[in-house]
Amino acid sequence: MSHAALLNADALTLEDGMLFHTKKGKAREFSSPLAPLADTHGHLTVLKSHDPALALARAALAGVRLLVVPLDPFDDCGCTEDDPAPRRSPADLLSFIDEAYDLAKPLMAELADAGLVPPAFPGYEPLPLAAPELPLDLRFVAGSHPYNAPYFDDVAEARMREMLAGERCVGVGEIGLDFGPYNEVDVETQLVAFRRQLAIAHELDLPVELHLRSASDDPDASAHALAARVLREMGVPAAGCDIHCFTSGPEVAEQFIELGCSIAFGGAVTFGKSDDIRAAAEKVPLDQLLSETDCPYMAPVPLRGEECEPAMVAYQAACVADVRAESGVSSREETYRALWNNACALFRLS
Repeated sequence: MSHAALLNADALTLEDGMLFHTKKGKAREFSSPLAPLADTHGHLTVLKSHDPALALARAALAGVRLLVVPLDPFDDCGCTEDDPAPRRSPADLLSFIDEAYDLAKPLMAELADAGLVPPAFPGYEPLPLAAPELPLDLRFVAGSHPYNAPYFDDVAEARMREMLAGERCVGVGEIGLDFGPYNEVDVETQLVAFRRQLAIAHELDLPVELHLRSASDDPDASAHALAARVLREMGVPAAGCDIHCFTSGPEVAEQFIELGCSIAFGGAVTFGKSDDIRAAAEKVPLDQLLSETDCPYMAPVPLRGEECEPAMVAYQAACVADVRAESGVSSREETYRALWNNACALFRLS
C-alpha cells in the first residue's frame, strides 16, 4: 500500500488537522504533553484498524518518544492451539518491527506537508534508536502471556531467547498470572511458566513486565498476592519490574510499591467508574509511575469504542497528571517528567 493510501485508509482521519476523533468522526482535543510521552506497553503487532507504520507516525505527532512492544513467542509467531508450529520465525517478527519503523519515516514528511509536525521538547535528548525524521524510539520486550503457559516449552523458550537477543529488546514480558474470566489455564501451569521466565530475566539482567489479573469477585486479589509472593521468593529482578496495565486500588498496589516495582496505568485510569484506579495513581510514589496504552485494548475516555493506538497514551498521562495535581501530590509538570524519566530508567535508555 502506498503512503498516500495509508493516510487515506486510516479510520481516524487527519484531514481536519486534528489527531483524534470519535467513531462518529467528531474531533477530540488532548492536553499538550509537558514532557515526552512513553507508551511502555503497546501491542503494535495486533492492530487491526490502524496500520502499524501510520500508528508510529501518529504516536510521534502526539508527543510519544518511546514505544515498547510486547512480543509473545507463541501468539506473535503465529502459533495456534491446533497447530503450535510457528508461521513466522523470531527473525521474521523482528523484521516486521524494523520495517514498520522504516515505513513510518517517509510518512512523517507527508504529514509535515499537511501541517502536522511532532511537538518539540526543549531540554530532552532524543533516545538512541530514534531517527531524525521519526523522533520515536521503538523497542520491545519478549515473553509468554499466562494464557500461553501450557505451550511454554523448550522450543518456545528458544524462540523467546532469540527475540531477547534483538537490538531493540529491553526486557522480558508480558509474563505473569491471570485468574480472570477469560483464563482457562490452571494455576500450577501458569506458575511454572511465570517462574521459568522470571528466572530468565534474572539470568539476563533484564527488567520484567508483569501481566496480573485477579478475578473480579476476588476480594483478596489472589493473582496479585501470589505474584508478589513469587517476587519475594525469587527476588525482583535487579533491572526492575513493571506491573503493567494496573486496574486495582491502592491497597493492591501497596505490596508492589514496597517491593520497588513500577506501576503502569493504561486507559482504564480514565474510565468514569475507575475511582479506585485513580486513587492508586495518586498514591504511587513519583519515581514508580509509568504510562502505557496496552493497545489495541481499552481506548481511553473520550475515545471509548475506538481501537486503541500508541498515540492515545496522551490521555492516560494527562489523567494521571491531573489526578496527582488535584490532590497536591505532585504538579502536572512533575508527573509528566517522572513518567518519561521512569520509563527511560527502567529500560536503561538514559
